[in-house]
Amino acid sequence: MPTLQSSDTPWRTELGATLRLSWPLALANLLQMLTYAVDVIFIARLGEAPLAASALAVALFGLVLWALSGLTGAVAPVIAAELGERAPALRPVRRATRMALWLAVLSGGAGMMVCLMIGPISRVTGQQPEIIQMATDYTVIIVWSMIPMVMANVLRCFVSALGRPIFATLITAAGIGVNALANYAFVFGNLGAPELGLQGAAIATIITAVITLTIYILAIRFDSVMHRYRIFGRWWVPDWARFWSIVRIGTPIALTITAEAGIFGAAAFLMGSIGTAQLAAHTVALQIAALAFQIPFGVGQAATIRVGYFYGARDKEGMGRAGWAAILIGTGFMIISCSAMVLMPRTLLHIYIDPDAAKNAVLVGFALRYLVIAAAFQLVDGLQAVAAGALRGLQDTRIPMWIAIFSYWVPGIGVALYLGFVAGWGGTGVWVGLATGLAAAALLLIWRWLLRDQIGLTERLQRPD
Repeated sequence: MPTLQSSDTPWRTELGATLRLSWPLALANLLQMLTYAVDVIFIARLGEAPLAASALAVALFGLVLWALSGLTGAVAPVIAAELGERAPALRPVRRATRMALWLAVLSGGAGMMVCLMIGPISRVTGQQPEIIQMATDYTVIIVWSMIPMVMANVLRCFVSALGRPIFATLITAAGIGVNALANYAFVFGNLGAPELGLQGAAIATIITAVITLTIYILAIRFDSVMHRYRIFGRWWVPDWARFWSIVRIGTPIALTITAEAGIFGAAAFLMGSIGTAQLAAHTVALQIAALAFQIPFGVGQAATIRVGYFYGARDKEGMGRAGWAAILIGTGFMIISCSAMVLMPRTLLHIYIDPDAAKNAVLVGFALRYLVIAAAFQLVDGLQAVAAGALRGLQDTRIPMWIAIFSYWVPGIGVALYLGFVAGWGGTGVWVGLATGLAAAALLLIWRWLLRDQIGLTERLQRPD
């Protein structure tokens, strides 16, 4: 069980507490991206067309999954506030987690229906017929991993808020091995499995999702601290007050994520309309940027929990200290990651492709251009992620949602469309637009965090009985 520091805790102690919570979460995020990278690595060996098709499918699937993870992940600040107010808070934590699992199943089913619209969406955005068919066939299979993935996200929030983030790290690491083995078997027909190509990668994702969820359940069952919450007991009993509390906090988070992930998804479709090589290069470069982003994203998750503890305890000084400590840690790492993209881009490309192979020459040329811009927006991307996490710890999600929608879809997509298609910059213009949207969001979110006391964000809301 995490301990709440007193209001006179030194900054060094708070930095240490945030780091101890951050690193397992950040590592788990990084490992999760490596799980996705396994798919890209195997699919890339099938050729440019399958890689482009999977990029379109994952652009929509990932957008929906990430949004639903934000929706159900609102259970984290709820649990943290309950623990900060009256730890161990067995009943309220149990009920909140149970309702989050209900929400995972219901929203996951709706998300599957949205993902199955990949065909019409691809046609409207002018994708090539061959790519559309491959993306549709891939999506029809991979959607069955949606519900177990969202449920696993709820359990990850539960174990992290209870001070067991290392469980998320270890379980995600195990998922990498499962996913690699399943891809090896079903993509290329090894270990007695049929050779299914791109569809085999989708089957591997389903297997990984189900096994990951199962391991979470077993870990919670056999850990003495977590088992006493008995979150799976009387699972059929509703607690509508907490259900709607999670929905109220989580819906703006989901829409915020949709605004951010949506612009990256839209960028994939824009790239597809420019050319297959540009789309493939965009996919690889974005994977590298996304890997780096997982560190500040994990720090932001830790900020939500740390700020949430103090929010529940009504300790305003503690809330500010926890938020600023997380912002400092996240920004420091992004300085390192942007330097790596500038100084060793070809080394980073080796993670996914062979940059020295003649067949990849065009793809590599585009990817190197995009990585230069990715390096430029690393700082603001990390800053907005941690600031948003700190605000979520205060259960402030509605205004940050509007900040995200405005930033990504007005200056962000506006600059991308103008530079990419009017000014003739192509894919480079699209990436400059992405950077513009992230910078706008970072500035506005930090401004709101600075004003948290003046606008009443640090006042504890009424909790459900």
